[in-house]
Amino acid sequence: MSSALINALMEQRAVPLVDEHSLESFAAKQSHTLLFFTENPQQFPESNDVAVVIPLLMDAFAERFQVAIVDRAAEHQLHARFPFDGWPSLVLLKDGAYVGAISKMQDWDVYLAEIERLLNAQPATVKPINIPVVSADSHCH
Repeated sequence: MSSALINALMEQRAVPLVDEHSLESFAAKQSHTLLFFTENPQQFPESNDVAVVIPLLMDAFAERFQVAIVDRAAEHQLHARFPFDGWPSLVLLKDGAYVGAISKMQDWDVYLAEIERLLNAQPATVKPINIPVVSADSHCH
């Protein structure tokens, strides 16, 4: 479930919805992509606050990145690829590779400084999440 503010972002600013299948082709069209992970705006109302800030960030950074909203059905799968600490989050990609993230609602100055830093940074090395696999034959002693 989305919200009126997130829908307005898509309709009024033509921000597309991406998922694990469409993200790569979208990110290939520009050097920097800003992904908006909203989770459930009813559960995380800060998502609506971030939805209001995004158009201001788009204007402040004048075409230095393209924004896409991550489809709710793909958020948890993409979160495993692009780690961040909380919902909502903005994830910056450079040439499709993870650079960093800004989680939760922040002060305007924090957004400006952190996005500028991320735009000038190189992609980060993301360590995959390793979950040990224990066979059914294993016995704990």
